[in-house]
Amino acid sequence: MAMMILNGKAAQLPAVREAVLACRDAGLALEVWVTWEAGDAARLAEWAGQEGIDRVIAAGGDGTVNEVTCGLMRLPRQRRPVLGILPLGSANDLASALGLPLEAEAALRVALQEAAWPIDVPHLDGRHFLNMATGGFGAEVTSSTPKSLKRLLGGGAYSLIGALKAWQYQPYPGRLRWAGGERQASLFVLALGNGTRSGGGQRLTPEARIDDGLLDVLVLRDFRSLRDMWRMRRELQARPAEGAFVETFRTPWLSFEGEQPLPLTLDGEPCQRQGFRVEVDAAALDLVVPADCPLLASGSAGQSRAVAAS
Repeated sequence: MAMMILNGKAAQLPAVREAVLACRDAGLALEVWVTWEAGDAARLAEWAGQEGIDRVIAAGGDGTVNEVTCGLMRLPRQRRPVLGILPLGSANDLASALGLPLEAEAALRVALQEAAWPIDVPHLDGRHFLNMATGGFGAEVTSSTPKSLKRLLGGGAYSLIGALKAWQYQPYPGRLRWAGGERQASLFVLALGNGTRSGGGQRLTPEARIDDGLLDVLVLRDFRSLRDMWRMRRELQARPAEGAFVETFRTPWLSFEGEQPLPLTLDGEPCQRQGFRVEVDAAALDLVVPADCPLLASGSAGQSRAVAAS
């Protein structure tokens, strides 16, 4: 039996209702539970695992997927249902990077019928995320973009808010530590990618893979002038291991101790921390992905299914 946890704001969308009815008409068993308030999706996901439901579908935006994931991670590994995604948000960064369909019926059929792949789930001081954590200016933009503007402009809303705030940001000084070293840094942007995209399609960590046991880290350091900003943009295209303004590396964990609270988002959900530690729980959850999913490091899901079936 599969259970859909549907964001209440999307419950009346005709495309969702039509997709559910079409899948049921095709003989696919599906229960639908609708959220009412914050925390419902996590509670329902945890309950589903306790009741032995073997597949849970998060129907909503990246925030809904995050909340369902957090609920599943409260369960022992062997009790966690398979997670599927029906993307209904304004950005759908994770679903797009995974190569999932964005049309409701096609996405629901994939979530119900395709096999799952074990993926990593990072956590920041006990709060889990599936796609990406961002800190600094990028987190300010994501958390300050009005939801009405997100719905109107989609991913373009983030670019608009970013342009309005670009010359008013404050750098965030602090000390970064990770498995390969440590460094004092005045942060403009910090991105910790399990997936590749954030903020409405921005490819902050394009080489990240969701099953490699590592975080892909992007550090953008503070710049002082327009010339510095253009140099940072050029470095960002080249993505050096260590440039004047851009640094990239991979690590199973990272910590930060700041001089002031750092704005953060976990899969787009805002919080603040003056200090934190992020670690990766490797192969912690089984996620439904397409056979040709581009975020897999350990081979295609299609090859895995062929081996399993032989």
